[in-house]
Amino acid sequence: TSIAEDLKEKKLIKNVFFYKIYLKIKKPSSIKIGTYEVSGKMSLDQLIEKLSSTDIKDESISITFPEGKNMRFIAKTIAENTNNTEDDVYNILKDDVYLNSLIQNYWFLDESIKNKEIYYSLEGYLYPDTYQFKNKEVDVQTIFNTMLDNMEKKLRAYQSVIEESKYSFHEILTLASMVELEASTTEDRRGVAGVFYNRLNSRMSLGSDVTTYYAAKVDMGERDLYKSELNDANAYNTRSSSLAGKLPVGPICNPEITSIEAALYPTESNYYYFVADKNKKVYFSRNSKEHNETIAELKSEGLWYTYDN
Repeated sequence: TSIAEDLKEKKLIKNVFFYKIYLKIKKPSSIKIGTYEVSGKMSLDQLIEKLSSTDIKDESISITFPEGKNMRFIAKTIAENTNNTEDDVYNILKDDVYLNSLIQNYWFLDESIKNKEIYYSLEGYLYPDTYQFKNKEVDVQTIFNTMLDNMEKKLRAYQSVIEESKYSFHEILTLASMVELEASTTEDRRGVAGVFYNRLNSRMSLGSDVTTYYAAKVDMGERDLYKSELNDANAYNTRSSSLAGKLPVGPICNPEITSIEAALYPTESNYYYFVADKNKKVYFSRNSKEHNETIAELKSEGLWYTYDN
């Protein structure tokens, strides 16, 4: 009976009440979840028989959005797996009416996502996971809303901590997105978050290369950055002195919950520097002298990361 209104709307039945009475009298086997090819010319008997059969046209799709990926990756993934284009994705991200509706519906979204300097309005907020959709006809809004619903579930346990923080959730998520790309273990992520907070409190630039790559719209590992990109003073590049003591204007990827936890519960320390070796192990230092010594040691031991260009 739960699909009665849908059947009526699609003009497959004439009367919802009569349809429900018919089901009580006939007591058919349970209707199977799936997609069916049906016709408005079918009798009620034929329709019920069809929906109770195993003759299902399964058009469902599964889409995986890995953690740490940015909106360019998400747009490409949606275009590859559905009937939407990358432009469809980018257009939705600029739809002011849609964004306003999201701000009204989700407690963790606010006007920050509409900042004109942000590249992609929902960057960071679309929770990385594997999702099931009815078929390739799924629209971008449905995909985004499903990912935002998942984000809301993940954040529910932390809502009071987030609301009591001196930082907005947009700022917390921005820092979490940096942590996501800078470290891979829970311990290292909390340590990196602690370093970032120490630098923010000391009005130092965060000096995070992952933000510089995002600012240049270049993926890590794609190529080395040009000097002009390294020095570019924009709203994302934390290597720039213009962002001393500041976070980027918004998230730079979509982080998983452990990175958000790290931003909420950072390790307290007197560290102001960190560096990772080619095996992603993170080393922390109190000052630039110690930091440079660590880098020299990693290079001498063959642990320094280099690009294969």
